[in-house]
Amino acid sequence: MSSRAGSVGGGSSSGGGSSAGGGGAVPLAVLLRREVASERTASERPELHSGLFSQAKKGEDFTFLKPECERLPGVPSSSFSAFGLFDGHNGNGAAIYTKENLLNNILSAVPADLNREDWLAALPRALVAAFVKTDKDFQTKARSSGTTVTFVIIDGLVITVASVGDSRCVLEAEGSIYHLSSDHRFDASKEEVDRVIESGGDVGRLNVVGGAEIGPLRCWPGGLCLSRSIGDQDVGQFIVPVPLVKQVKLSTAGGRLIIASDGVWDALSPEVAFNCSRELPPEPAAEQIVKTAVHSKGLRDDTTCIVVDIIAERTNSSMPLPKKQPGIGVFKNMFCKKKSSDSSSHADREYMDPDIVEEIFEDGCAFLSRRLDSEYPVRNMFKLFICAICQVELKPNQGISVHEDSSQPGSLRRWDGPFLCQSCQEKKEAMEGKRRSRGLIWRSVIYTYFIKHQSAFSYTTRPHYYSADSSRSSE
Repeated sequence: MSSRAGSVGGGSSSGGGSSAGGGGAVPLAVLLRREVASERTASERPELHSGLFSQAKKGEDFTFLKPECERLPGVPSSSFSAFGLFDGHNGNGAAIYTKENLLNNILSAVPADLNREDWLAALPRALVAAFVKTDKDFQTKARSSGTTVTFVIIDGLVITVASVGDSRCVLEAEGSIYHLSSDHRFDASKEEVDRVIESGGDVGRLNVVGGAEIGPLRCWPGGLCLSRSIGDQDVGQFIVPVPLVKQVKLSTAGGRLIIASDGVWDALSPEVAFNCSRELPPEPAAEQIVKTAVHSKGLRDDTTCIVVDIIAERTNSSMPLPKKQPGIGVFKNMFCKKKSSDSSSHADREYMDPDIVEEIFEDGCAFLSRRLDSEYPVRNMFKLFICAICQVELKPNQGISVHEDSSQPGSLRRWDGPFLCQSCQEKKEAMEGKRRSRGLIWRSVIYTYFIKHQSAFSYTTRPHYYSADSSRSSE
């Protein structure tokens, strides 16, 4: 079974909000700043063309295409585009919920009325907060499904990608390939394996009769192959929703993005995906990539691909892109995200005309105390007595610092912000293995039962609660 959606105005873009703003009079200084920003960025707005194609096996892949969004309603200079891919497992509930709520949560986490420079600087922290809030809210619905998420925001020539799971976003620009996401599979990261084990999880392969181990590394109980996702409350809170965030700026040559589920990447390398679709516009390109992947390994899983062409207005060229030269692209750092004493300002660098892809920001740490903290000036963009995750207002004596239980050396103090409400603090503790979730306790009881009675289940010594076909991950 296959489905196809049109390019830029595709029908799969339903769900999720697209604006956020506050009421009241707007100060003159703000209006003037907006006018300057609008003039400054008008020539930087690229032309976007997007296409989608999918072949379904389980019906658990969902997409989000919204080329026209505005942070501030009626302000064209606040426009951006958003694209998302949600590869569900163990049902489609988490994928659908995330598709419908994630963008609203992102915009709610960004302080209102920021200029473009500050919005882009605040976006990485807002994405972390929105992913965690979406996960926390979904888990109150007592559903056991989960989903990968690859979410892309394009503002001018700046691309910001947040991802959990094993769907991927890959960029080809000026003949080189850049990976804007990272697989959160246990097989791909010993650091993630160690984190989950230290938080109370058990990571290992499926054991069969005779003690042989087969298949990928999984988290037990549950059998999930992924270390990060949204949902999956029955596996354990140490399967965290904290995304890797990468932010880059394209040159005026533009580029092509491929956002695809693991049904594509398990069959094709990025080089093959770009090469097989090079002479095609986005929608036929997405179709060609999916069909090439399915032809290579068969339709074993939902296989979905979004292609986005970013064409800077200054260039009169259009796709196809130049052929890739040997080697993988290497980012040139625009600035170091942990330093605030650069001689030139963020704004000066932001509006330079680079001749290569420049990296602005990257952080994949799984711990909220680091990801929600920010150095000046980003820290001052966020209100102090607002929960950094769910955005509820806090009285001065209600907030709990993200550094409350920090053992890190240095100047971090438990009374320093940002602050969390009580329920978000409990979520943080559960993610770090300091508070066991009810779902995990229930699973541990079942796991203990299987271990004690393994002779009755001679096919395995590590219980697998799902059929070999499901395995709780996008396989």
